[in-house]
Amino acid sequence: MFHFPVTESTLSAAHLQQLLIERYRLGNGAKCTLFRTGMNHLYQVADGDKRYVLRVYTFNWRTKKEVTEELRLLLHLKNNNIRVAYPIRDINDGYLQDIAAPEGTRYAVLFSYAEGEKNPRFSTATSYHIGVAMAKMHQAAQGFVLERIHYNADTLLIESLRRTKLFFNTPSKGMGFVEQLTKYLESRYAQVNDDTMRSGAIHLDMWFDNMHVKGESEVTFYDFDFCGNGWLCHDISYFLYQLYNTNQEEGAYQEKFARFLAGYESVIKLTDEEKKFLPFGALGIMLFYISMQCDRYDTWSNIFLNEDHLNRLTGSLNRWMDFNNIRME
Repeated sequence: MFHFPVTESTLSAAHLQQLLIERYRLGNGAKCTLFRTGMNHLYQVADGDKRYVLRVYTFNWRTKKEVTEELRLLLHLKNNNIRVAYPIRDINDGYLQDIAAPEGTRYAVLFSYAEGEKNPRFSTATSYHIGVAMAKMHQAAQGFVLERIHYNADTLLIESLRRTKLFFNTPSKGMGFVEQLTKYLESRYAQVNDDTMRSGAIHLDMWFDNMHVKGESEVTFYDFDFCGNGWLCHDISYFLYQLYNTNQEEGAYQEKFARFLAGYESVIKLTDEEKKFLPFGALGIMLFYISMQCDRYDTWSNIFLNEDHLNRLTGSLNRWMDFNNIRME
């Protein structure tokens, strides 16, 4: 029988379970269950009282080099006592599994489980501890160079606009806003004095959905799939943008932002240039993620990604700009 080619498969949890038992010496009673498909596929793994997360990267999403660089960063952070979900070593002293999926070779990595839980409505006290944890991570990541993408005006703005226009290829109000904002931010990025900005390895997807909190103070970061090189304050920018969107009650955002900043600066002070840049960095990252959704259209599906979705995103960006008194003039 002819086996018809596929573009994306969902690997059997039962067969992955056997692979994990063999390659990581897990107990015969270990269980692997599918948790979520999407940009990557995640599986929950339980071995007695020990828990792990298996990530199976989608086909042609990351190169082997990109994945190994992500793991190198995580091990560097772990060795510097930063709480992260780190890769687990297999019986051959490796971290990366090559899997011959129907669509081609896919990569899988077993990660430690981040203790605690995610909570979009975390307390003001927790906001302080997130600031402390992020600052400590940035201390360890400053000057750490990855053989991965450099996040700058070219990659966040110019290349992003090119990808987005390939998908939304007819004139619209939403695309008009995206083009205008891209041009405005290009000018804003060009004005930044690079010498006043701390650089290193950045997470780029730093929000409540990628951190677990145990109690109110023990913060563990995970999902470094978008890590790369850039100004460290980009992580802060994106965190603040998401904090604003989940805390729009009167005064809630300002209070949590103040405590976050106090926590961060109890470890390391932001430069004046970094503080000025925070509202703009979030906009650059959001333009990048819009383009990623367009680029991975098959992953997100046409129900999710359409003109209405673009309008919702640009509406959110407009609210952020109004709140921070940003005018494209």
